[in-house]
Amino acid sequence: MMSHRKKPSNAHGSSQSTSNAGPTATQEEEDDATFTQPSTMQVQKGLEKLTPAQVDQKTAEVVQYFLVKDQKKIPIRRADLVKHVVKEYRNIYPEIMKRAARTFDQVFGLKMVEIDPKNHLYILINKLEPVTGASPITNPTNPKLGLLFVILSVIFMKGGVVRESVVWKILKNLGVDIGEKHEEFGDSKKVVIEEFVRQRYLEYVRIPHTEPVEHQFRWGQRAEVEVSKPNILLFMGALHGQEPQSWSQQYQEAHRAPNSSQSGTSSQR
Repeated sequence: MMSHRKKPSNAHGSSQSTSNAGPTATQEEEDDATFTQPSTMQVQKGLEKLTPAQVDQKTAEVVQYFLVKDQKKIPIRRADLVKHVVKEYRNIYPEIMKRAARTFDQVFGLKMVEIDPKNHLYILINKLEPVTGASPITNPTNPKLGLLFVILSVIFMKGGVVRESVVWKILKNLGVDIGEKHEEFGDSKKVVIEEFVRQRYLEYVRIPHTEPVEHQFRWGQRAEVEVSKPNILLFMGALHGQEPQSWSQQYQEAHRAPNSSQSGTSSQR
């Protein structure tokens, strides 16, 4: 089984807590490669060997795991979920995920979304649409969220990719100097390139053949699912006293039909 294959790796335990995405991602890919999604027949046979109470208990554990992880907005990997929570119930994994998704929907008003079907990364998003004008961009619930939306707005308005030097300059103009400790954010640069990137709100990518080394920012997978581009345009319009249609390219992008990668992301395939 999966645990026997992984035992030779004595560094495996320490990799779980590291923030270095490289080794962790590699290890988790290996973990996930040992997991085969059970068929409908396998799920049925598995359910026959368990009591309803056992299935309910395991579903509750999965829900709790998601809610705890969601506090830090860290995407949940299927490999971690199977290893740490589902464990010996992996043969009914699709059923547990279906029930967990139903619980999030009916009890918490949340939607379980698979933002990366290839690597099987899940997040929770709020299903409840905000009332008109109450966008988190114009009314951020906390300072970090406000900082994030400023950066996402800059990236969106500049065509989807922005050099980090441009972002730092704009933030400095807004009173957030990455070279100085900020009273709200502390180390602002660390918040942006570590916290927001780890949460999958931003992608921080090295630009090839630059010396000294330069990076650029793009929207991350979580931002693509959670953040409303029309609301960003409304925010920019209010900021500059212009109609959102004034930015024709961005307006078309914001009102484009959702792509296929988002439309079916909540499946438990």
